[in-house]
Amino acid sequence: MNALVALCHFCELHGPRTLFCTEALHPPSPSPSSLAGTVGPGDRDRDGDREGEGLTMRANSSATQRGEMCEGCRSLPASHPGFVSIDDETGIRFLSHQHPRQPQLFSVVRQACVRSLSCEVCPGREGPIFFGDEQHGFVFSHTFFIKDSLARGFQRWYSIVMVAMDRIYLINSWPFLLCHLRLTIQSLQSTALKVFDIEQGVCPQRSVRMNSVFSPAVFPHQRSGNAARSLTSLTQHPNLWASLHSSFSWLLKACGSRLTEKLLEGAPTEDTLVLIERQSEQEEEMSCWEGAEGGDSTSQRHQSESKLGLDFLCDDAKLNELPGPKFRSLRHLRQVLGVAEFRQLVWHVLMGNQVIWRGADPGLIQSAFTVLKSLLPVGCVCSVPYSAQYEEAYKCNFLGLSPDVHIPTHVSSSDFSVLVDVSIERNGRICAVGEYDISALYQFTISSANTQPTDRGPTLLNKLEVALSNENLSVDVVSHCLLCLKEEWMNKVKVLFKFSKVDGRGREDTQKVLALLGATGTGEEDNVRLLKFWMTGLSKTYKSHLMTAVRGGERSPSQ
Repeated sequence: MNALVALCHFCELHGPRTLFCTEALHPPSPSPSSLAGTVGPGDRDRDGDREGEGLTMRANSSATQRGEMCEGCRSLPASHPGFVSIDDETGIRFLSHQHPRQPQLFSVVRQACVRSLSCEVCPGREGPIFFGDEQHGFVFSHTFFIKDSLARGFQRWYSIVMVAMDRIYLINSWPFLLCHLRLTIQSLQSTALKVFDIEQGVCPQRSVRMNSVFSPAVFPHQRSGNAARSLTSLTQHPNLWASLHSSFSWLLKACGSRLTEKLLEGAPTEDTLVLIERQSEQEEEMSCWEGAEGGDSTSQRHQSESKLGLDFLCDDAKLNELPGPKFRSLRHLRQVLGVAEFRQLVWHVLMGNQVIWRGADPGLIQSAFTVLKSLLPVGCVCSVPYSAQYEEAYKCNFLGLSPDVHIPTHVSSSDFSVLVDVSIERNGRICAVGEYDISALYQFTISSANTQPTDRGPTLLNKLEVALSNENLSVDVVSHCLLCLKEEWMNKVKVLFKFSKVDGRGREDTQKVLALLGATGTGEEDNVRLLKFWMTGLSKTYKSHLMTAVRGGERSPSQ
């Protein structure tokens, strides 16, 4: 934990003073010489200097400051090396001395000491309080009294402060710090109380003071003699500072390990929900088939279709295992097909039209589908990677066919389908070991009855084209860019679904929402088609959640 613990005292002669300070030093990052297994003389010197810095406070070594310190303001003598503890698990060193090792920390601790014993006090002057700011750090302070038979009011004022820059961490540690600091404080108070009772039994100070003659001339000398009692003298604890070093070191270690940062992934995405739902459906169907006796050809056909419909669960894993040429990414597909043909194909994918690839290489077709399916939410994908007969559009929007399969006339003349014919070139060649020049091996012919121009929209396609054409962006960066674009437009789909389907708003209101979502303007028609198609990919969980919330809202006023 990047924090510091200090014991502070309000001296009757010199005001607030820091008595004892414990800080944690994290191990330095390994130097090139240490990584190589050698340690040079310079490294030893630097380690020695660092050790010396940890046990001395140069900012407090001036003769003026030493002269202003009385016995009550000093914990360890100037010649004392301090205390060092090393955590074997983490390599962190816990150093204790009267002052921090760095001048910057000295100033921070000094300010925390002054504020904890002057202006920042809780009701009753004993107890915990929190204060601080971003510039000087945040402070958890616990003030308390120690009994002293020679002090004014028979008690002296102390505080234990923990200084850290992380406000949230310090506040969350409040119960833990309060519990363990109180144990330390109670131990000091009980020990000092025993000494106080012994001294009062030998010589009661209250009667001595009442019978003594008060003189303004000798009052300062009387007070200076009584003010210079150290905490060691008050508790008669011979190993007081070593004990405090152990307590403060443990506190820093325990407080730093009790709270850890965790990466929260948040609510599951729509793709995750759809995958879970489809996997559950597949498991239910499999259990039904296993429970049925025998099995006719119809059930076997349904099982085959289900496996084909759920092939997205293992496409990515199978892609690397496919032999022969294959498409590696959207940028690779764009380079092979050409810019205009790629845009036309992607436009059909985003609009929800059926994309048909016909060729003799199933591996190449499946790799193309794997790349193209990354453009859509999982709920909008239903593919048949390779089939010996045509499948209707309501069954799949990605269909791979063998070369001899005939496309029905109503499909080839439809505006809602696109056909990619893959023919083998005679002069195909392999560029390198394991790498194929697909453009030389195959010829791609894209045909569609749709005559609508695809150069205006949708907006998602325009942004994707910009990312793909930027050669400075790697394939991974483009993939993350596409992921962000999909999440952005999926959120717009949710808003539109809630507004139009659940709330049942009119056309005029829906148009206003589209304008608010940024779906109007250039390519407005394509944006609306994309939103409506992607709406079919919303998970059943999300839809039922919305409908339940709406019904609950409708019932609550009547109740």
